[in-house]
Amino acid sequence: MSNQAQYVTAGVVAAGAAGAAGAAYFAYRAYRETNNTKLPRPEDWRHVGTLKELYAYPIKSCASVKLERGECTSLGLKNGWLRDRVLMVVDEKNNFLTARACPEMVLVRPTVRNSILTLNHPDAAEPLHINLAEVIALQKPQTARVWGVEVPVFDCGSEASKWLTSVLDHSAKIYKLVYYSSQTSREMRGLGTELYKRFRKEDASALSDEVPFNLINQASLDDLNGRLQDLTVSPCNFRPNFVLSGTAKPYEEDNWRFIKIGENVFEILKPCTRCLLTTVDPETGVRNAKTEPLETLRSYRLIEDPVLRKAVGNSPRMGLQMALRSESGHQVALGDPIYIA
Repeated sequence: MSNQAQYVTAGVVAAGAAGAAGAAYFAYRAYRETNNTKLPRPEDWRHVGTLKELYAYPIKSCASVKLERGECTSLGLKNGWLRDRVLMVVDEKNNFLTARACPEMVLVRPTVRNSILTLNHPDAAEPLHINLAEVIALQKPQTARVWGVEVPVFDCGSEASKWLTSVLDHSAKIYKLVYYSSQTSREMRGLGTELYKRFRKEDASALSDEVPFNLINQASLDDLNGRLQDLTVSPCNFRPNFVLSGTAKPYEEDNWRFIKIGENVFEILKPCTRCLLTTVDPETGVRNAKTEPLETLRSYRLIEDPVLRKAVGNSPRMGLQMALRSESGHQVALGDPIYIA
């Protein structure tokens, strides 16, 4: 969070649904006055539903953790030691690995209790337990790479490497688990281009591909499922943090600019363009033989703007990429009203 954002009033509390739009006014008024982003006025907000599901993904490309509440920070969702996408699997050269190339990664199921990260996998004889506090205390930062960008990380140790290699390896490769060692966002390439024109240098989060927050409209997902044959996809195919359920129509989110959940105000930076990871069944780790739902999405959800289309190619849009624009540290919880502008 920038220094300017620290001046945002910290004493705002959530109001009831009828007055929630006005309750957030003082929480971001100072921020609006000192930043270029023109946040909407309280009367501009429109209620579109509630927060139906809330997810965090402690390890990039591995299984989700379903939450009832969490804290919104500039680096993403947080619930105690559980933080969104602050760990990742890397190869021997410290290059990141994802379920695009290794779909069985989605079967690595993390849980976090206090500072203890526990990993389970169907092929593992025993779960793996890692004390993240010890990792921070005992390890020295080293460098790994995400999309060609160097990031500071702690190595989670040889036992983690042995465990991951045993459940993921189908060759002679060795895998490691690393933990993001910075309290600020990583560098991101392409800032200032048309695709990333709304991004700021602090919007890249920790180890996520692009942004710290992602939202899916349940109505859009329902519409997609109505078009699919012999397949039903869930929000987990798209790995969102927030699932919106309410009065919003399918793909109405294409025209939104800001979203407010509880006391948290988010700016929509870009549509989320989708890749092969959506075709991996989150329950089985098996990639769909017909490349669904990606192929169906391509039939009606390609970006039409020629400049953006050149940048993203045939990656269809589904969901929203967002960054926090209000004070870091406010809670979000299931059932919270969601407003848009």
